[in-house]
Amino acid sequence: MVTRAIKRVSNSIPTLEGAGVHLRRAFGNPEVPLFDPFLLFDDFRSDTPEHYRKGFPWHPHRGIETITYVLKGDVAHGDSLGNKGDISSGDVQWMTAGSGIIHQEMPNCDSEGRMEGFQLWANLPAVDKMMHPRYRDICADQVPVVTLDNGTSIKVICGQIGDVRGPVQDVVIEPEYYDVKLPADTSFIHPTKDTHTAFAYVHAGNGRFDEETTELLGNHSLVLYDQGGQVNITAGNEGLCFLLIVGKPLGEPIAWGGPIVMNTQEELTLAFEEYQDGTFIKHD
Repeated sequence: MVTRAIKRVSNSIPTLEGAGVHLRRAFGNPEVPLFDPFLLFDDFRSDTPEHYRKGFPWHPHRGIETITYVLKGDVAHGDSLGNKGDISSGDVQWMTAGSGIIHQEMPNCDSEGRMEGFQLWANLPAVDKMMHPRYRDICADQVPVVTLDNGTSIKVICGQIGDVRGPVQDVVIEPEYYDVKLPADTSFIHPTKDTHTAFAYVHAGNGRFDEETTELLGNHSLVLYDQGGQVNITAGNEGLCFLLIVGKPLGEPIAWGGPIVMNTQEELTLAFEEYQDGTFIKHD
């Protein structure tokens, strides 16, 4: 089996989004189509409430899925369909915008002023762009944790480790999403479908991300892999915490404008025209 080599290493970059939220962007529009079917990945960890409390007021989405994973604090959300709630520490929200939704996300700190989490955008194929919007709200206690013999701990959000499957299933891009914690100087080998896109993002400690590279990569490092049948990741002497995300590429044209991602410029223009004239929402 061919072990994946590192294709590209980068660091997430500080940026402002929403109403002035300080976050770090690992990849986004300029990287299309490198991460296909994934569009954007943001790291919004902070212990400064002024950096995130203004949040993400009402805004539209169409043609994508947004996946929010909270480590600390919580995110209050509401939408144009009447849904509302909170995503708290360890929770995941998998929102399929489909034909269109207007929503807001407002971060709140924990008792120590910390807000930590990540948001991933996944593209929808053309045939599903206008599907009915839906939510998959997954509480922390619904996410299985697998502990390996070497002490490695893996939260399985979607995908499969051994006989354990994550709670998010039946998604067209066949996603895998793991939060992996490796003890110092231990390794994690995981099989992947050869042609699927795979990347890792470090959120604590350091480690080596293929069999050839000796450089230790630390916090905020983003690793994009070449094709192959497995990944082989080894923690350094600090231990290592990282997200591993895998998905099936769509190979379709992308027309992207802010929070809306379609296949053609005509579809994108229509979406914004509908947002302006009040016909954006297609489903009750």
